Amino acid sequence: MTILQALNTYYDRMAARGEAEAPGWSREKFGYCVVLSLDGAVVDITDLRDPSGKKPVVKLYQVPAGVKRTVGIAPNFLWDKSAYVLGCTAGEGKRTEQEHDAFRALHAERLAQSDDEGLIALRRFLDIWRPEQFAEAPFTPDMLDANFMFRLDGDVDDDGRPRYLHDRPAARALVQVAPETDGADGVFCLITGERGPEARLHPTIKGVEGAQSAGAALVSFNLDAFKSLGKDQGANAPTGKAAAFRYGVALNRMLDRSSVNRVPRPIGDATVVFWADASDAIVADAAEDLFARLSRADEVTDAEEGKKLSEKLAMVAQGRPMEGLDAELLEGTRFHILGLSPNAARLSVRFWETGSFGDFARRLQQHFDDMRIDPAPRGWGAAPSVNRILVKSTALQEKFDNIPNALAGEVMRAVLTGGRYPQTLLSAAIMRLRAGDKRPKEKRVGDDPLIGWYAAVIRAVLTRDHRNDPRKEDVPMSLAPDEPNTAYQLGRLFAVLETAQRKALVNINATIRDRYFGAASATPASVFPLLLRGAQNHLGKLRKDRKDVWLEAEIENILDKLTLDFPRSLPLMEQGRFAIGYYHQRKEQSNRRPDVAAEIDQIEGEDA
Repeated sequence: MTILQALNTYYDRMAARGEAEAPGWSREKFGYCVVLSLDGAVVDITDLRDPSGKKPVVKLYQVPAGVKRTVGIAPNFLWDKSAYVLGCTAGEGKRTEQEHDAFRALHAERLAQSDDEGLIALRRFLDIWRPEQFAEAPFTPDMLDANFMFRLDGDVDDDGRPRYLHDRPAARALVQVAPETDGADGVFCLITGERGPEARLHPTIKGVEGAQSAGAALVSFNLDAFKSLGKDQGANAPTGKAAAFRYGVALNRMLDRSSVNRVPRPIGDATVVFWADASDAIVADAAEDLFARLSRADEVTDAEEGKKLSEKLAMVAQGRPMEGLDAELLEGTRFHILGLSPNAARLSVRFWETGSFGDFARRLQQHFDDMRIDPAPRGWGAAPSVNRILVKSTALQEKFDNIPNALAGEVMRAVLTGGRYPQTLLSAAIMRLRAGDKRPKEKRVGDDPLIGWYAAVIRAVLTRDHRNDPRKEDVPMSLAPDEPNTAYQLGRLFAVLETAQRKALVNINATIRDRYFGAASATPASVFPLLLRGAQNHLGKLRKDRKDVWLEAEIENILDKLTLDFPRSLPLMEQGRFAIGYYHQRKEQSNRRPDVAAEIDQIEGEDA
């Protein structure tokens, strides 16, 4: 099933719940409403924004569908921005006068025969209004460029709520949509397989992070390179007007900030929405609710709720049927996940995955299993999101804006399909781990080898590679003293040498970790002989003070397992095993030695 077909089907479910706009209508952001008297005079201006936050926020209202503007002047019916409605704008406004004239001409034509008192009041307002009047109360400069609608003073609906002009029966009757007709004039719609009028321009999609605020196109053809056989605009991908309207409504609704079908934070630059297809709306709602809770697991502060999510994922991993997780879930429920990225005036599909909800749930659990490392990284929680994993392991200074966009899309695709993680994830995590944080400790955000997020990501990449190709080595989840891998043992050795230095010297400015971690993991032969010579001085001081004598025995045990000379270089995957061995050894030391644990906790606390 294609993206547009799945969205077209979702519209039916929205319509059944009374959540979908009818053809000819759309939801738009509004700031103000002009209240008119019967003679067309401005009585008041109503602020339509939501005042509950720190500052008022525009709200969405259902109005006659807005026209899709490119470069021409095209007014909307019964509403528009201040340049069209009032002839005033905050900018230079080179064509504001023409825009206002077009708005007046449209309504003079369409309202000419109406005998509705509200529509007559609007017609009179447009006859007597002059842009200079905007300088007078109740208008204020901050209203410029906002969207305006109209209401007749004192007009309310059956529930006593203000009734806007476009909601009056006479106005709704004027909002007409060309009927779908069969015949030679129609096109064969690639979405529905039915004939009907062609959508020359596809709907504008709003709500994608980073895209133009006015919206962007998911389907468009405006350059010769995009066209075929001399066809123009929508003729390159024949789509019926009805189908185009339906998929646009469905996608725009899911992209709303308040939508439960939207992942709260973009993954990289991709805004992610998800939805289920099921004959039973209750089943579809249950699938979407569970996926939404999993995508928001980072926000769960209740320990009991976190435990429940972990138990549900564990049941999935055990192969339990969906009905075991939730009585309203069904195993075969079809599920769709769409990631959209901004691309100038268009949208790019970063990823699109569709399949059984049960399959997605099992792959998600597999992802967490692959990421599991013992002990768990500090602040790991029940089920960290892909976003949080990436910001902890690949983003400079742990800023979400610094997550590589292409990498985020590839990782999300690997999670959803169960395929290999991209090798760029391994290289990014190792690069950040080796780089560390060069700022003073009091200003550090993270980027420290002691933090286990790097180790978890590295282990996940190597573990999934092993699963897909058993010829590759597996990676231990917890400390494995007898692990035959050389790089892993070198990581352990580096951790012990660092501890010996810390215990022997007091108030050192930079440890061997700060100076040599990157070189030791990449070119061991050039670094470890130097480190071992230096360690003899540290061990001698500890023997003299008769403390921490276990360190010398630990070094000897690890060296006994290194049967070959130190490698001259380690490839990227082996550098990852080095990091895992280092993490395991450091954490094991903290578990066995309370004094070491206190020191490590202090270091991690300063870096966190």
